[in-house]
Amino acid sequence: MKILVPVKRVIDYNVKPRVKADGTGVDLANVKMSMNPFDEIAVEEAIRLKEKGLASEIVVISIGPAKSQETLRSALAMGADRAILVATEDQAEPLAVAKIVKAVADEETPGLIITGKQAIDDDSNQTGQMIAALLGCGQGTFANAISVEGEAVTVTREIDGGLETVKLALPAVITADLRLNEPRYASLPSIMKAKSKPLTTKSPADYGVDTTPRLKTLKVSEPPMRSGGVKVADVDALVAKLAELGVA
Repeated sequence: MKILVPVKRVIDYNVKPRVKADGTGVDLANVKMSMNPFDEIAVEEAIRLKEKGLASEIVVISIGPAKSQETLRSALAMGADRAILVATEDQAEPLAVAKIVKAVADEETPGLIITGKQAIDDDSNQTGQMIAALLGCGQGTFANAISVEGEAVTVTREIDGGLETVKLALPAVITADLRLNEPRYASLPSIMKAKSKPLTTKSPADYGVDTTPRLKTLKVSEPPMRSGGVKVADVDALVAKLAELGVA
């Protein structure tokens, strides 16, 4: 079975984003970038399935600028076998990404597509579901456990009320949640080997997809500063204060 894993290049989760002075977006100049954490979990899960003998090849794909090659090389260093970069300077939106992944899936015919449940930059949480809809296959979102058995995959999902277990016929799409696994660190020999692993560069036009943004960002601003707390002498003062603030 082949596994396809879409990954995204985002601001490193340890970096505090800065808003541009004109409010048109987030400042990416001289900012450390890395693989989206949820996508990193998806890559790790694909590698674990291969280590169990349940997968024969792992293909990672990224849609973004040329520098996304660094993200793909990170996935190759972790243990992926091959990478595809669909190079575009457009800010690819979830639907465009899903259409490209669908086109790649038509060529690669993977048995499983595993991606992060969302990207930490836009938090859309749409791409995985859109991929499944375009392919017309089953989906297991917010996965915290995956078990492949023959021509089916069992996914334990995190939902508001606890956990839900679903069984999907392959091929299927799974989106990884935070507790699915803990990604490994790539060793130096693996990082060196990743440099020689195949990385193919394509364009959205090769798949007949227009990545021109359909959404327009009107304004980006920092969240408002939290006001300081107030100390009160006793419970009566607390109730009076809450009433004054319109809380009680």
